[in-house]
Amino acid sequence: MRIAVLGGTGPAGRALAARLASVGYEVVVGSRSKSRALEVRDDLVRRWPDHDLIIDGAENEQAAEADLVVIATPWEAAATTAASVERHLSGKPVVSMANALAKVGNEFQPLVPPRGSVAGNVQAAVPRAYVAAAFHHLPARELAVIDHPIDSDVLICSDHPSATEATAEVVRRIPGLRPLDAGGLSNAAPIEAFAAVLLQLNGRYKTRVAVKLTGIDDGGA
Repeated sequence: MRIAVLGGTGPAGRALAARLASVGYEVVVGSRSKSRALEVRDDLVRRWPDHDLIIDGAENEQAAEADLVVIATPWEAAATTAASVERHLSGKPVVSMANALAKVGNEFQPLVPPRGSVAGNVQAAVPRAYVAAAFHHLPARELAVIDHPIDSDVLICSDHPSATEATAEVVRRIPGLRPLDAGGLSNAAPIEAFAAVLLQLNGRYKTRVAVKLTGIDDGGA
């Protein structure tokens, strides 16, 4: 499977691109600038010379031809980025991973974007795509260190069962991660907002927290 990470030049996007490539996916970093995408590609390959990373770089339009597309831009650009490549997304799983947050003083506060969530806004922008919300709570710094597993659950929301399963399949490939079906896309709003709580905990306790739920065995997941 070829996976595109649009907005892959930012911290979260490049971290996810490296992690996906480390488990055998063919990854293309997407950006508004092809040269910037190739620069990030080269940096990731240089950083992990002992890993056979299959990563390419391209403008978003070309990158979006991949089998699965992740929108990893800042939240306010997620819907417009998806809309700009809409013709490539019809009938395709599209993963939204952004959280709409604002820093007010020393605290992060959740915002309410159009349609109630970033993922909902992306789905409205590309109605023929199969949007899933996922990867919201993974610390980018830890995600980028690909020779160490991340112990975390990944909550997945979608109105399309095929998108939920496609996203879960990708999550399962990453050591330490467990995909959980968290229902329809309407549940993306509280999941995105909860990222503000995790960031607050990170600051208070000087750590990088992740979400791990109890009471669900791996068979149920």
